[in-house]
Amino acid sequence: SGGTVPRHRPPPSDMGRGLTLLLLPLALLVAPAQAEAGKAAAEEEVKIEVLHLPEACSPKSKKGDLLNAHYDGFLASDGSKFYCSRTQNEGHPKWFVLGVGQVIKGLDIAMMNMCPGEKRKVIIPPSLAYGQQGYAQGKIPPNATLIFEIELYAVNKGPRSVEAFNQIDKDSDKKLSELEISQYLKEEFARDGKKRHPSVHDEILADIFKKNDHDRDGFISAKEYNVYQHDEL
Repeated sequence: SGGTVPRHRPPPSDMGRGLTLLLLPLALLVAPAQAEAGKAAAEEEVKIEVLHLPEACSPKSKKGDLLNAHYDGFLASDGSKFYCSRTQNEGHPKWFVLGVGQVIKGLDIAMMNMCPGEKRKVIIPPSLAYGQQGYAQGKIPPNATLIFEIELYAVNKGPRSVEAFNQIDKDSDKKLSELEISQYLKEEFARDGKKRHPSVHDEILADIFKKNDHDRDGFISAKEYNVYQHDEL
C-alpha cells in the first residue's frame, strides 16, 4: 500500500513536544511496506552531498528527534520534480520525527547527523524508496532512484510518548479523555503566553480526536496515542 502526501496544515511549532506528538500528521512522503528487502537492498546506500554547513552545527539530528525541513524531490532518470514542500500546506516547512518510518527509509537515513541550517542533496536508491512497485499517486515509477534537496530548519528533542502520555493521563487509566486533553491544551497555551481565540482550543481538540481516536470510543488509548511503535506503555 502506498503512502500519501497530506494536504493539511502541520501543527504550529509553539505547542510543546507532547502536544506535537498528538497533532503530528504523517508528514512528507510516508513509506510504503517494503516487500523486496533482499540482499541487493542491503548493499545499496544513500549518497549524501552537503551543499551548505553552518559554522555552528549543533545540535545534530538523531533518531527520535522532531525535525522541521523543506525539501524538493526529483526523479534521477530525467530530473523531473515530483514533490515540493513549499507548494504544500501554504508553504509551511514539514514537521516529522526522524528514524521512525514516517518517511521513506532513504530520507530517515539521509537526514541523520544533520544540523539546523544545513542543506543536503541526497540520492536514494529504489530499495530505500518505493522499490519495484513505485508510487503511482506520487508520480514515481517502479525502480526509481530519487534525488532530494533538503534544507533543515530545526532539530528539537522529539516527543517521548510515554512521558507525554502519562503527563496528560491524570487519572492513570491508560486512556486520554476529552477533558484530560482539553486541560493539557489549556496548560500548554498558558505556558507560551500567546493570545488565541477560544475557538482554536476547540478546533485542535477536535482535530486530535479525529486523527487519533481510531475506534471512535471517545478516548485515545495508549495504543492509539503510541504511534511510534514504542512498547513501554
